[in-house]
Amino acid sequence: MFTIEVLFHYSEDPTITRFVPRAHPSHPGLSPAVWAIDKQQAPMYFLPRDCPRIIFYKRPESTEEDINRFLGLGTARMVITIENRWYTRVRDAILYQYSFSPDSFYCLDHGAGYYLLHDPVEPIDVQPVGDLLARLSQEDIELRMTPSLSPLRDALLPSSLHVSMIRMRNATL
Repeated sequence: MFTIEVLFHYSEDPTITRFVPRAHPSHPGLSPAVWAIDKQQAPMYFLPRDCPRIIFYKRPESTEEDINRFLGLGTARMVITIENRWYTRVRDAILYQYSFSPDSFYCLDHGAGYYLLHDPVEPIDVQPVGDLLARLSQEDIELRMTPSLSPLRDALLPSSLHVSMIRMRNATL
């Protein structure tokens, strides 16, 4: 395991001065929290907030069959798949990276890089992310596009790969 020096939160709003815990619609059993992500998994959020996406990558226990089927001949460390209809919005989005000290956060999921804090917190810095498509490529991410995420979701769920699905309630089904 590596040492976490900084955590991040991404937003299209550059004016947030204080993050207040909120309930998470995909995790109704969790107490309200401020969510942050580690540097390794941060590219999962280099997209507009509401953009549905499926992220997948190999784990040590992933099978060669799943690696070949879903990652193919690519060499990227992670694949992010979005729906075609989101391309223009991703291309044109202006996103901001908020930085936090990791001291008070706890890790909810090491594989996904999710960290939570149940108290209000002020960011230590905010910076524009820049060209999102360029940033994804700089982070060794393969971006794929498809008309619908549903077939991919159904195929990936039983696989041995790490799979994260974000904002799927906005996906075309």
